[in-house]
Amino acid sequence: MVKWVFVTGGVLSGLGKGMISASVSKLLQSRGNHVVPVKCDGYLNVDPGTMNPHEHGEVFVLEDGGEVDMDFGHYERFLDVTGSFDWNLTSGKVFQSVIDREREGDYLGETVQMIPHVTDEIKERFRDIAEEEDADVMAIEIGGTVGDIENMLFLEAVRQLRQEDEESVLIHTTLVPFLDTVGEQKTKPTQHSVKELEGAGLKADFIVGRSDDPLEEKTKEKIALFCDVEEESVISDPDIDNIYRLPLILEEEGLDVQVAEKLGLEEGEEDMQRWKDLVETMEDPSEEVTIAIAGKYTDIDDSYVSIDEALKHAGAHLDAGVNIEMVEATDIENGEVRVGEALSEADGVVIAPGFGSRGTRGKVEVARYCRENDVPTLGICFGLQMMTVEFARNECGLEGAHSAEIDEDTPHPVIDVMSEQLGVEKKGGTMRLGGYEAELESDTQVQEMYGEEKVVERHRHRYEVNPEYHEILEDNGMVFSGTSQDGKLVEYIELPEKRFYIGTQAHPEFTSRLESPNPLYHGFVQSVLDR
Repeated sequence: MVKWVFVTGGVLSGLGKGMISASVSKLLQSRGNHVVPVKCDGYLNVDPGTMNPHEHGEVFVLEDGGEVDMDFGHYERFLDVTGSFDWNLTSGKVFQSVIDREREGDYLGETVQMIPHVTDEIKERFRDIAEEEDADVMAIEIGGTVGDIENMLFLEAVRQLRQEDEESVLIHTTLVPFLDTVGEQKTKPTQHSVKELEGAGLKADFIVGRSDDPLEEKTKEKIALFCDVEEESVISDPDIDNIYRLPLILEEEGLDVQVAEKLGLEEGEEDMQRWKDLVETMEDPSEEVTIAIAGKYTDIDDSYVSIDEALKHAGAHLDAGVNIEMVEATDIENGEVRVGEALSEADGVVIAPGFGSRGTRGKVEVARYCRENDVPTLGICFGLQMMTVEFARNECGLEGAHSAEIDEDTPHPVIDVMSEQLGVEKKGGTMRLGGYEAELESDTQVQEMYGEEKVVERHRHRYEVNPEYHEILEDNGMVFSGTSQDGKLVEYIELPEKRFYIGTQAHPEFTSRLESPNPLYHGFVQSVLDR
């Protein structure tokens, strides 16, 4: 029978429930279990695809085209799995399904209610995933905090499922602040959070205390006493600089052994050595480089998290520390800082993805500076498009060249909307989304890095390099090192006379893992080191 691990949070959001869920899943996976991660979000959006990064951080794109919460990035990076859109349950998705079923008469005239119909829908989806994936363990993270109205139906579904399936554990993550005025860690927020959890009919088997420093012994004793758990089941989760160390910390705390025992999992030999070696390399590299990310959401830590992590993965395999510096393209655009000054400390530059006109001119200036000064440069999605715009203007003589997304009246729309997007009015889930195959040109830098003739990377965009301008771009030295299967869509560009000046219409950061870095990011960091 499938085993269940539920992860909830209290006191406040942003404590790292997703990291706890990913880390526990990694430890159980390392013991030979097939673990399937699921994330439940209370918001009414069907998915986060239409949200601004200021609202919900980075939107993570799955192989099947699903736009999901950024926690799925952690799941995939830690577990080296390919997630499914079905594994992300939002209130919007669940309610939509229930209403559709009611309209179709599936409830046979019953009064459709939150309980049992919505909670049954949630439980049915959990069990369907477990069966379809033949899971040994289902790791289900409930987003938000206990007490949030929008999450109560998910918590109620968990309560019912725990009554129906005995083999489950609940891990509750709470804040344990340090109060300077009294000089000690305070447990009262945790106590109140656990009472809120119990008010929902749920009892924690483990309490993970998020804190600045490791939990003191007396803090663990107090939490255990007032929250009715064993002292060894109070787990310390201190602030760390390297998120990939967290599974190792939880292992030292004995969480994986206790979870396995409570679930009655067969004892398997834990195998985390390669993971440990990579973490040690990340924390004590032989050399360091600085890579600038030029974007327009630089004031939000989570905006480009997958790019950050892909760079770190590559560095770990190259025995190099990667220091990331955020460069706000809007500041360059507004003249608040000169592009050369903004990039003066950078050994390499990533031109970040994005939507809309703000910061566009700044990204074009970054592309020109990097091309003219032979700075290793990687353009991602919109970054490729701005590299193409800059090249068209300054190397092809196409004055006023631009993307039709930004300037509908441009005389040279070198970037234009895809034909299948014409007339599309809905926003959610209507872009070119998910994994698409590209055919790579032989004897190109891109093909050499991948070592394959065909590759699949994930996409999230509506605009493409305009086929009407392919010939003039190529005549002036731009190489289309990867195209769609029919040859019509540009997937990769490069300037072969440069150290590394490559753009991709895809998002290769979404397929990068700590234990298997994406080849394009690996090649980029290698070029920065070579420089």
